[in-house]
Amino acid sequence: MAGAVFSAASVCAVILAGGRATRMGGVDKGLQLFNGQSLVHIAIDRLLRQVGGAPGQIAINANRNQTYYESLGVPVWSDCVPDYAGPLAGFLTAMQHCESRCDYVLSVPCDSPFFPLDLLARLSATLVQNKADIAMAMAPEWQEDGSTLLRPQPVFCLMRTSLADSLRVFIEGGGRKIGAWTASQHQIKLGFDAPGDDARAFANANTLEDLHALENP
Repeated sequence: MAGAVFSAASVCAVILAGGRATRMGGVDKGLQLFNGQSLVHIAIDRLLRQVGGAPGQIAINANRNQTYYESLGVPVWSDCVPDYAGPLAGFLTAMQHCESRCDYVLSVPCDSPFFPLDLLARLSATLVQNKADIAMAMAPEWQEDGSTLLRPQPVFCLMRTSLADSLRVFIEGGGRKIGAWTASQHQIKLGFDAPGDDARAFANANTLEDLHALENP
């Protein structure tokens, strides 16, 4: 268990790139180009530039094209759970790989090229202040009436690695929904809707059309 003073060095950040990307035609999403760079390369760069310090370790959760991912100079971990079990499998894989040396796992998807450069700083401050086990980001979503609603972003989580056993049991029991597992833990949610926050910070590319739209807003 980490102490009251939080250190980015105690964090393993995992980039989730292990899905089938069925809505993108089955391509490897992390390898798709965004303004000339692969999405996974952009994710690594944004993690390295986190204010308050980069995570102590950065890794990629991928189930194919490992040779390319390894060429980026960070560890590449395949799911510890078979059959593309979803983001929770990526969470658990990271926890199991780094539990002995990191107190926390920060998860980010490979398909959100604008995620905040202060993501770790803000999630960690909220987690420590509330003595929580999980801090999850929330982002504003426009409603038809012109108002905004804060919506959870479950793949953007800071979690204690000590939750590995709980997560393993949940997955082995057939659980696949992030929110269902995090709701069973001491979690806190943080809205990224402060003045100056990028409205596109958590925009993600589920399809190639989404990806091109993000390139050309």
